[in-house]
Amino acid sequence: MANAIYDKYKEALLTGASDSALNGGNLKVALLNTDNENFVSSDEFYSDVSTLANTVVANATLTNVTLTNGKLDADDVTFLSVDDTTECEALLFYIDTGNAATSRLVAYMDTNIDGLPITPAGANVDITWSSQGIFKL
Repeated sequence: MANAIYDKYKEALLTGASDSALNGGNLKVALLNTDNENFVSSDEFYSDVSTLANTVVANATLTNVTLTNGKLDADDVTFLSVDDTTECEALLFYIDTGNAATSRLVAYMDTNIDGLPITPAGANVDITWSSQGIFKL
């Protein structure tokens, strides 16, 4: 699977949904084990990731988020002391509302990500974004 923006997120942007803003301080990224879950374009919310307990290995909040000319960027991310021994191959971006059933999925990335794939086994997982930003609409 190549990097992709979720269809339901695109729809939310086009309809002006109030929960689609990326610069509200609640944009998160999850480190995924894709053995249990791959990209499903029709997924809309974090709870739609069918096997959260076996798929999401760690979460982090994006800091210093910028949105310029349709480009999303933020500080690089470190998942601290990831105590999991499964291989992690992808990142899942979502807007965290505190409720998985209303936390909107934004993007899925598994291609050209510095630091992935990795088997953490208690180590930190550092993700360095491209100089071109995280993604551009």
